[in-house]
Amino acid sequence: MRGVHVGSLDFDAEKTAFRDFYDSNRDGLQGALGSFKTLIEALLLSKSISAISSIDGRIKDREECISKFTRKYRTMLESNGTPYTILEKITDLIGLRVVCLYEDDVERVKDVISEEFNVLDVTDKISQVESTEDSFGYKGLHLDLRLNEAREKMAEYRVYAIHPFELQIRTVVQDSWSIIDHKIKYKRSIPNSLKRRINTLAALFELADREFRAIREATETELERAEKTYPEIEDETEAAADYDEGRSEDQNDNQPSRRYAPLDAFNFLRIAKHFFPEFVFEPHKVDGFTQEIVSLEPNISRGKFNFYMREKISDIKRYQAHFEATGDYTMNPFTIIRHCLYAGDQQLFAHMLTETARERFDTWLQKSHS
Repeated sequence: MRGVHVGSLDFDAEKTAFRDFYDSNRDGLQGALGSFKTLIEALLLSKSISAISSIDGRIKDREECISKFTRKYRTMLESNGTPYTILEKITDLIGLRVVCLYEDDVERVKDVISEEFNVLDVTDKISQVESTEDSFGYKGLHLDLRLNEAREKMAEYRVYAIHPFELQIRTVVQDSWSIIDHKIKYKRSIPNSLKRRINTLAALFELADREFRAIREATETELERAEKTYPEIEDETEAAADYDEGRSEDQNDNQPSRRYAPLDAFNFLRIAKHFFPEFVFEPHKVDGFTQEIVSLEPNISRGKFNFYMREKISDIKRYQAHFEATGDYTMNPFTIIRHCLYAGDQQLFAHMLTETARERFDTWLQKSHS
């Protein structure tokens, strides 16, 4: 229980009791909010659920709580002669929200949270909307939670054990829809033609959720396929090497690149991980870096890129040791790749390095080869 007040049918007395509780417990509510948020972040991280857009929370406004009670509960309770307290009906006094990237992560988050908290109630707005043909509104999962018995005994949580809270779990798309949905006035009274338009819009949001998930799954499939293609890339690399050794100076260097699979982010990542197996390549950096390479050589193949890396990385590693020994700077794998490309074709990939970096590297090349 969050207080010793037993309740009554006197609305004015209950308002006063709730306001007193709220004002005297404001700091404790904020502390509980911060503690619960930190705990949820740690739990999701421990389960490797990383596709999270945001985790945030708030303490519900005092007068908003009273308005909600009046709107949803007062008439029914007083008609039935059931004594009440406002506090016991406001389950979202402390509210947290986890926004996931993909719809299947909603259930994953729910499962993790359910293992670590006592679940008092579940409101599945996804099922509510999907099971009613003419219903419209935002989708999401709402859990009313309390610390479980084990955590209630821990010193860092004991003071917050009296506070239940609500956790909303949504996707980014569902969260966006909920923001818009709350701004649509008089939804239950609008004409059917407008209801149909709202339902059409809601369907588009739902389709976006499904497409984002499908794209993620297709991307994962493509990455898995790329993991198995290095022998093919090596074959193309040998062809690129043979071509480089056998071509005359007036031959067009673009010819072999057109014959083999083009360089894309998936192939780049597979090749880069071959040379730097311990480095974690962030997807957005891989995508941008690959586009930079392709912008300088639109016809570059994955085999030719692998050829540049294979042929030049030993020299670049020696330059790296020299460079890092003479200053406070380090060369990460992206910088090493830039130097490999430049060493492979100084004219084509001149812009992969800054002017200062080119001059410094050129000076080292001249000394090392003299």
